[in-house]
Amino acid sequence: MQTTPLVRSTFCILGLATALTLSGCQSGTDIGGMISAGTGLAGAATMSDEQMQQLGDQTIAQLDAENQLVASDSQYAERLANLTQGWENIDGHDLEYNVYQLDDINAFAVPNGSIRLHTGLMDEMTDDEVRYVIAHEIGHVALGHSKRAFQVAYAASAAREAAAASGSTTAAALSSSELGELGEKLVNAQFSQRQENEADDYAIELMQQYNLNAEASVTALRKLEAKYGNSSSFFSSHPAPGERAERLEATLN
Repeated sequence: MQTTPLVRSTFCILGLATALTLSGCQSGTDIGGMISAGTGLAGAATMSDEQMQQLGDQTIAQLDAENQLVASDSQYAERLANLTQGWENIDGHDLEYNVYQLDDINAFAVPNGSIRLHTGLMDEMTDDEVRYVIAHEIGHVALGHSKRAFQVAYAASAAREAAAASGSTTAAALSSSELGELGEKLVNAQFSQRQENEADDYAIELMQQYNLNAEASVTALRKLEAKYGNSSSFFSSHPAPGERAERLEATLN
């Protein structure tokens, strides 16, 4: 049985303007702005790498339990394995991939290196375009964007108070429902324009390093522009897919 789709994911990475069809990023959280202002990060900002890893492991496990993963012998799983071959560890980050049986054109990353794609995204995009999406998500992990989004999500969650009151370790104090809430906040987080551009640049460099077709980044964004429009009016700091395609075209030419 398919569970409720994870909408508004960090595949806002591609500037989905998904408010038109996927409730896209309507949380309106500007991660960069919250970090710079230090809003609500007391405690969360001081989590150790070990605690962050533990919390990330438990959060992705909860999200995987709440959403239908494709079968390991499915065409989606086999295609993803082929597309990510050699990308098991990038810039010192261990990466792990899987696919949710969901129609949304979406993907997201957890700071422990877990990356999830939706079947809807894989249906719409070519292999090189999917690689661009994956490379962009790797960028969010490697550049620390996902970690900062996780800190904001954790600080904003009632789970933080529960953990603090328990006196237990961070992850051990969280119930399944609290982990689910934390995961939802992370998936729904909106990255700033600067972070999106940084992750785009990272993706281009990674694809070129592996002699992949980096121009697929432009065609992927153009597909999103055609499908969802090019409005960024919902979030002034969040770049629309057409604008990002133009920027990458200029970078690549």
